[in-house]
Amino acid sequence: MAPRNTRRRAVALTATAAALLLGLAACAPGTSAPATQASGAVSTDAPTEDITITIQDETGFPVTSDLADEFTKQYPNVKFDIKRDSFQNLLANSPRLLASDDAPDLIRLSTLGTTVKDGLLTNLDPYFDAYGWDTFPAGQLAGARMDDNGVRGDGSLWQFGIGYSVTGIYMNQKIADQVGITEVPATIDELEADLQKAKDAGVLPIQTGMQDGVGTFVLQALINQYGDKQPLVDWMFNKPGATIQTDAALQGATTFQEWAEKGYLPPDVNAINYTTMVSNFTAGQGLFMWDGNWDAANVDKGLGTGNAQFFLMPPVAAGDPYVAMGTGNTFAIPAKAKNADATAFFLNWIATNDKARQIVVDVTGASPGGDPAQALPTVEEGSLIAKALELSAEVGADDGFTDFMANSTAGIYQGSLQPNEQLLLTSKITPEDFLKATQEFYEKDLASQ
Repeated sequence: MAPRNTRRRAVALTATAAALLLGLAACAPGTSAPATQASGAVSTDAPTEDITITIQDETGFPVTSDLADEFTKQYPNVKFDIKRDSFQNLLANSPRLLASDDAPDLIRLSTLGTTVKDGLLTNLDPYFDAYGWDTFPAGQLAGARMDDNGVRGDGSLWQFGIGYSVTGIYMNQKIADQVGITEVPATIDELEADLQKAKDAGVLPIQTGMQDGVGTFVLQALINQYGDKQPLVDWMFNKPGATIQTDAALQGATTFQEWAEKGYLPPDVNAINYTTMVSNFTAGQGLFMWDGNWDAANVDKGLGTGNAQFFLMPPVAAGDPYVAMGTGNTFAIPAKAKNADATAFFLNWIATNDKARQIVVDVTGASPGGDPAQALPTVEEGSLIAKALELSAEVGADDGFTDFMANSTAGIYQGSLQPNEQLLLTSKITPEDFLKATQEFYEKDLASQ
């Protein structure tokens, strides 16, 4: 049976279809807000004075630089000072940066943690009202909301996405041809058969790494397929009583460990980080790589256009709805930002300006989000970026988006997932004990907030 993604419509997506990718949860804007809610009028006027907007961003994501350059072309009085750090360091140092008297105007903030309770962020509700962001699909902003009890998905708005991601699997077409794979897998069983074909042919089946935890993409992609996604979403959004110790998570963790034991992952998986994973794959090492649309341009450049495919993690049964990790690349305005109004103007410009939206697509391969009535940017037909936009619309149509496990609490990525998955992949911990340790860390981390 041909996989569903070979029967998809042409690249030219409608804005309405693209907006469907933002269906993490159709949560209406909340009416309650933590005590740190901003008050008073805000300005939506373009900045007229000479200012410098400071941005603290993540290493390896250049889109803010391109957007800043274009914004300065249109508003020459506004300059930018962009600093970057690794995902892990930024995650660890965000509270200190936010609390500093020299806090940036905009910061890449993947998870809210205690930042709302601690009064470290600017409440974006006034800008939501002033700019009319109610035209955005509610699900687009759901994960950026937090209520009085620290539960995400509802309440006031604290973050804003610059591009909306979708994760899937990249396949090296030359290796696929070499080992006799003629189409992308439509089910997990077909995927596992392809992994074994590659192993039998002496080819590395999966290029991934766990030095910095990037292999979590593989683990969560498996968990997503083995049961209803809602319990996992509830857990990631910190709903009371939520747990990772579910049948779906156990099956996912068990399969992940089995894949390592069968030799489907690199033998030195725990020594490979994200950057090395991508460079290894684009150098031809590995049949498959679990990654996001943000690397679509890199893979096209490294392997050559037409030499790779990008497809969604297949479900258990052919034709089942797709479930995939995907959310906004979220940023926040610190409470101590010196140019909050100008920074909010910049964020709104990113979502509404045609040139800015084109930059988001060209650089990240992500949907620009925003009002679904607005025209989509153009993309090169046949490119992986075009495919990523197509897949995003399909996941959205299936209401299949989830957040990332790494965003569940402020400390869980480095404090639990990364080290315990290293143990899981070397069979030094059982899948049951892995989930138990994850839940215990999760509860302890939440209790400390």
